[in-house]
Amino acid sequence: MPSSAADLLSAAYTDADRTIDLRRRLHRCPEIGLHLPRTQELVLEALADLPVEITTGTSTSSVVAVLRGARPGPTYLLRGDMDALPVQEDTGLPFASEHPGAMHACGHDTHVAMLLGAARLLAERRDELTGQVVFMVQPGEEGFHGARYMLEEGLLDVVPEAPVSGAFALHISSTLESGSVNVRPGPMMAAADQWRMTVKGRGGHASEPAAAADPIPVAAEIVLALQSMVTRRVDVFDPAVVTVAHIAAGSTNNVIPDSAFLEGTIRTLSPERRADVVASVRRVATHIGAAHDLEVEFEHEEGYPVTVNDPQAAAAVLDEARDLLGDRASTLSPAPLMGAEDFSYVLQRVPGAMAWLGACPPGLDPATAPANHSNLVVFDEEPLPAGVALYARMALRALAG
Repeated sequence: MPSSAADLLSAAYTDADRTIDLRRRLHRCPEIGLHLPRTQELVLEALADLPVEITTGTSTSSVVAVLRGARPGPTYLLRGDMDALPVQEDTGLPFASEHPGAMHACGHDTHVAMLLGAARLLAERRDELTGQVVFMVQPGEEGFHGARYMLEEGLLDVVPEAPVSGAFALHISSTLESGSVNVRPGPMMAAADQWRMTVKGRGGHASEPAAAADPIPVAAEIVLALQSMVTRRVDVFDPAVVTVAHIAAGSTNNVIPDSAFLEGTIRTLSPERRADVVASVRRVATHIGAAHDLEVEFEHEEGYPVTVNDPQAAAAVLDEARDLLGDRASTLSPAPLMGAEDFSYVLQRVPGAMAWLGACPPGLDPATAPANHSNLVVFDEEPLPAGVALYARMALRALAG
């Protein structure tokens, strides 16, 4: 008889101590980027007693584990990312980071702990699975394109006879009600692009601006024009964010510099808007420079694509969250977030969904709690077993036969 939602949730809470212990061990040893040897070691240790086939990455510290069900069938993927951020932790937690300048400030330690908890639940229920579950444990989500490297190494074809045909990922949030599951069909998170520009002027004495070609006023004019470009030219129903995050020019009070440097980010929710905004930022900057007889060098670096949830997969998440946790926990997100996620690479290839698991600590208001990426962020651990159960339910639903 298939496991009911109540049985699965009960099993996840029975195993909660092990899930939380793993989360805390991961939290103490955060590692950044694509190569996470200690984190990988802890993941492999947690998988060691499970009946899974394990592959580790060659270009990264990734781990892929395949659990085969009792009968052949399709392959479903569950993702958990495991890298940290270059943030100095100031939470004061008893299990705070032991690595100065590194912190699990985005909750990836909780993602891994929940994913591996689900692996244990599903391993105990192999006879209910018609097909395979792939557990994707990836490094390098925080801007290092870890998922793309894993795809290039054959992630979706790790079961050659039945390539991955669906996928699911959870992401924790300290600014959502604890225990809530939040998802929406279509765009869930934005594409993220980076840009840099140099306004090339001619240096001189600050008392004689006419004898120089001052890049600073031109840079300031570009900043203001970019804000007007977004509000006047971008459709509010296909939005964009353009942020100038860094400006550098000059060295002292009486010298006009010969250049000014600017850099920032572009966030969009459709390929068409993405291409249009990149071209518009380039055009605005270079034309303003030309109007002042200055050259502007512009560079664009493409980041993660839009994270797009399959409508049926998003509906399945809401159904399973409702069965597991009740109506109040099943939440249709009203709008996309303008942050970015490299699970988007997976969702470009197979239908699936990424959902948010609320974990605002008790006593805090989700509207004002320190957010993901903060040096003060704390995640409520109580809903972690619910995340474990939701991971498992999504796989059981996909492979019910």
